[in-house]
Amino acid sequence: MPSWQHITYSDEIAAEHAGSIVTVGGWVQEIRNLGGISFIQLRDRAGVVQVTVLKKKNPELFKEINSLQRESVITVKGVVKESKEAKKGYEIIPEEFRVLNAAASPLPLGVVDKVGADLDTRLNNRFLDLRKAEIRAIFQVRATTLAGIRRHLTDEGFVEVTTPKIVAAGAEGGSTLFPIKYFDKSAYLAQSPQLYKQNLMASGMDRIFEIAPAYRAEASDTVRHIAEFTSLDVEVAFIESSEDVMAVAEGIVHSSLNHVAEAARRELDILGVDLSSPETPYPRITYDEAIDLLRSNDMEIDHGEDLGTEGEKLLGDIMLKKRGSELYFITKFPTSLKRGTFYAKRDDEDPELTGYFDLDYRGQEIVSGGQREHRYDVLVEQMRENDLNLESFAFYLKAFKYGMPPHGGFGFGIERYVQKMLNLSNIREAVLYPRDRVRLIP
Repeated sequence: MPSWQHITYSDEIAAEHAGSIVTVGGWVQEIRNLGGISFIQLRDRAGVVQVTVLKKKNPELFKEINSLQRESVITVKGVVKESKEAKKGYEIIPEEFRVLNAAASPLPLGVVDKVGADLDTRLNNRFLDLRKAEIRAIFQVRATTLAGIRRHLTDEGFVEVTTPKIVAAGAEGGSTLFPIKYFDKSAYLAQSPQLYKQNLMASGMDRIFEIAPAYRAEASDTVRHIAEFTSLDVEVAFIESSEDVMAVAEGIVHSSLNHVAEAARRELDILGVDLSSPETPYPRITYDEAIDLLRSNDMEIDHGEDLGTEGEKLLGDIMLKKRGSELYFITKFPTSLKRGTFYAKRDDEDPELTGYFDLDYRGQEIVSGGQREHRYDVLVEQMRENDLNLESFAFYLKAFKYGMPPHGGFGFGIERYVQKMLNLSNIREAVLYPRDRVRLIP
């Protein structure tokens, strides 16, 4: 058995283990030396366990333990003893202990200190920041969210795929592409797997999804934008309209929120989040209705304009107050707003509108998509309207010549979803090592 499997986590020990010998390991959070007795708060991934050292029982061990710096890594082998003074109702009386790595002093970032630190300091010392239970809980919730999404989509017959992240052309235009040198060719980091997931709709794999990094060179210093993010991308064929695509997005959100509420109760409690999944179907309003609502609430915005950050926030407040829902769809976007998205299917009766939608959560867009244009001639014309070089999209267009069914899909921002789910003030809180306009390390 590997040695690490001999370590007992703090949450595995209970009063009924009194008298038994265990080995615990972790970081020295705090040492209180009262002269003849010392109390060590030893933190592991599950919590904190108290180690109580008596000077008269083992003077050498007592001296060595009390010389430790905070955040040093140790293992302790000892007897579990019931204790009314210890927070968990038990303590460990050590028989042996090992210093695996002594921490330097002073620490660049406090772990349990009451003095706070700004986000940049925390991100520059992320390994220490993650030793805080409330920070680690964010990423445990994130992992649970992804597990819930995967389970739901797999149960619905979707197949998980992986597409290239080094591409020859951008799916959403060149202004936000990261150019790279690919041997003797020019290439880009993928903004989206859009071209590939549509390509797969002509293959017989008619329900696919991917959870992977995506990249956008947006020079935005906001609490909702990052340059490298995790995108859930979904595509489904043989649809009738964007309503079929919206139903998939709605199912993912509803199911994953329920999964997180059940499977991540401990982490949600640590974060002080009371999570629930709103009833379905989620309310739907058209883009024009959204603009009218904003204008009636004294926002200066015209039809045809992008809602923007402030518009989305205000609309979120309105929808919560008037419809009682934190989740809602905005539908029937003007073609002028989606013009750069050359693959969007336009309304056959009114080409000035698309069937595209956004799904907003607490005043922020988390999903955007809709029915795609599957007719070759129409798609080519829309690409020309967007001044695209058709030769650069040869592999993409080829699939539309030889039997492409009606299809649609969406991109779903995982970090934005977690940010709104946990009421985080900045999207960078939902990323282990965020990348933005100024941050390249760590």
